[in-house]
Amino acid sequence: MADITSEGPSEHLGATGHSLPAASDDRPSSLVDLIGYIELFYFAYRDFTCDPDAILAQYGFGRAHHRVLHFVHRIPGLKVAELLDILKITKQSLARVLKQLVDEGFIIQKAGNEDRRERRLYLSAKGARLNDKLTQIQAKRIEGALANLGPGADALARNFLFGMITEKNRPQVETLIKGQRADTSEAVPDCNT
Repeated sequence: MADITSEGPSEHLGATGHSLPAASDDRPSSLVDLIGYIELFYFAYRDFTCDPDAILAQYGFGRAHHRVLHFVHRIPGLKVAELLDILKITKQSLARVLKQLVDEGFIIQKAGNEDRRERRLYLSAKGARLNDKLTQIQAKRIEGALANLGPGADALARNFLFGMITEKNRPQVETLIKGQRADTSEAVPDCNT
């Protein structure tokens, strides 16, 4: 990461010349500080997904498979339509991923009780083992990062991440985090609306 200004290093650049978030104030003071946050976010996400990506690759899976496994685990009996609302992906994208997970025995599809056309999704024992392995790796990384920040870090991290979510989507996300079904009938189709 190089300094993007042509005027020389910012007062908020680290010893290596890399832009870092402002440490002395609660808010970033310049575009360089915000770009530092953007870069930290990219690198944090890269490393957060790196270990799971390596495990998923052993199965020929990717991040979309991981997300499907995660939410089917969190909400057993999830309808395909509900999963589409959560992931904000096309039916075609989900169909490809879901078919692979079902064909390889990681997910079980069952017809709905009231509407037999409805597809309800459940993890198989094999799917649960893979999901647990992926979750443990990511939970350990988050736990370590929070431990390094000290008391109060959990609330600050949650507030920051929640603040990154489009405001109209926050009630749905909050419900999902609590492990409950969300009413997605009014969910925003994408983050730009």
